[in-house]
Amino acid sequence: MAEYQNLFTQLQVVGPVHDGVPLPPGNSPRSGQPFLSHLAGRIGNAQIGPIYLGSLGLASAIFFTLAFVITGLNMLASVDWNVIQFVRQLFWLALEPPAAGNGLGLAPLNAGGWWQIAGLFLTISVLLWWARMYTRARQLGMGTHVAWAFAAAIWLMLVLGLIRPVLMGTWGESVPFGIFPHLDWTAAFSIRYGNLFYNPFHMLSIVFLYGSALLFAMHGATILAVSRFGGEREIEQIVDRGTASERAALFWRWTMGFNATMESIHRYAWWFAVLCPLTGGIGILLTGTVVDNWYLWAVKHGVAPSYPSVFPPVIDPATLPGGQ
Repeated sequence: MAEYQNLFTQLQVVGPVHDGVPLPPGNSPRSGQPFLSHLAGRIGNAQIGPIYLGSLGLASAIFFTLAFVITGLNMLASVDWNVIQFVRQLFWLALEPPAAGNGLGLAPLNAGGWWQIAGLFLTISVLLWWARMYTRARQLGMGTHVAWAFAAAIWLMLVLGLIRPVLMGTWGESVPFGIFPHLDWTAAFSIRYGNLFYNPFHMLSIVFLYGSALLFAMHGATILAVSRFGGEREIEQIVDRGTASERAALFWRWTMGFNATMESIHRYAWWFAVLCPLTGGIGILLTGTVVDNWYLWAVKHGVAPSYPSVFPPVIDPATLPGGQ
């Protein structure tokens, strides 16, 4: 029936706003008066606020703001401080790293120095936010799964902007800050090292990327499909018969021959999603440091066929009789 195809939250629980559980001694107070939003309730919880930053969150926000402003001002300067052109060309503007010839030293501000400063502030901001996620989870008695999932993404970021450039001996191997320029860097990077598609760790990364997307979509669709039976109340339904959880399990056994449990599906999805940046980072780290051309590597190891011999071999004229 059409009314059960609920892609958006249809039932909103509205009641007195709540500030949350009391914080242990030594924590900063929460700020802001919480309020209810009907639109927010359409896609999630209707209550917005209060906000808790704490010392780690505040420091992270400050460093991120500095990195964001430095990047934005450099992009604005690149169009001669013309706001209209800044808006028009925003997707194409970039803050470039130093040239390859500068090595790992400090570059002049307008020749990559601003990129180094913005990158330092952004890295500090991200690491502080990770520490915030970890400490918040421990304070609430939760597992630290979210923090370690975030750490997998941080690993890929550090490989691209710090670890691999240091191993290559130049900041010029880093990724520029910008939307299309960073995509252009990715395409040029793949071409320069013989097509990244032949990198086995890149292959694994794509498997886990698509696999995690598929798992999350399948699980989300299953819970929505049994939401008329209270499927979102997963934990309390696991031990009962005839519930939404049992119907969901039967559906997958009947259609696929196998089903995960209400716990293991989240572990499957967590591992698939986390292994995407982990394997991707390994593939990037090996590129240029261990393997210079992934196509030739693939040919050598029987992964890809070599190019057919269509034209006769080129002969060096100096080797012919009478050649000088």
